[in-house]
Amino acid sequence: MVRLSDILLSGLALLILAPLLLLSMLVLRFTGEGEVFYVQQRVGKDGRRFGLLKFATMVKNSPSIGTGTVTLKNDPRILPVGRFFRKTKLNELPQLLNILTGDMSVIGPRPQAERCFAAFPADIQQEIVKVRPGLSGIGSIIFRDEEELLQSAQDGVNFYDSVIAPYKGELERWYIAHQGILTYFLLILATAWVVLSPSSRIVWRLFRDLPQPPPELLGKI
Repeated sequence: MVRLSDILLSGLALLILAPLLLLSMLVLRFTGEGEVFYVQQRVGKDGRRFGLLKFATMVKNSPSIGTGTVTLKNDPRILPVGRFFRKTKLNELPQLLNILTGDMSVIGPRPQAERCFAAFPADIQQEIVKVRPGLSGIGSIIFRDEEELLQSAQDGVNFYDSVIAPYKGELERWYIAHQGILTYFLLILATAWVVLSPSSRIVWRLFRDLPQPPPELLGKI
């Protein structure tokens, strides 16, 4: 049922959003470095690597520069038009193709690059690869302001490794234990809601048994 929903929703979204996707491609082609798409290897179901699609928002070879695959709020590698794409999440829309082809689901643990995946505890890594990664999910919703959290930390990379990754891993483990068609559609609803109202805490009201955040994140997520 979930896979059928993935196909129907991603196909419908591609049809409806085709004009916006085309406009985005034209804007990116004639601004910044002229790159339209960015493909990065991410860890998928069963540990298989796949090419995750995004609209290009950063300078070329950005994973080899600065903080690597960890992106800060005012990261100097982000192109001017890229800031708008990232803030509105337009840069994620090409992943509808990843969903259609079966590499991803609409809802699931966010697919991680090797470096960020390795920051999860080993037992959580083994859980995460049991399911398809998602365009959105519980971790994505709660950490929608992750770049700001990293920016406010004294050492953003260490804060990600020691605080964000372990807790995000617990959230993804919660999702895997509670996955199903009801959770799937409730998380789609929560995703749409926080896009319209970023400060909303709707996810905490929908799912009252979520793992509690560590002290370092209290009042911040």
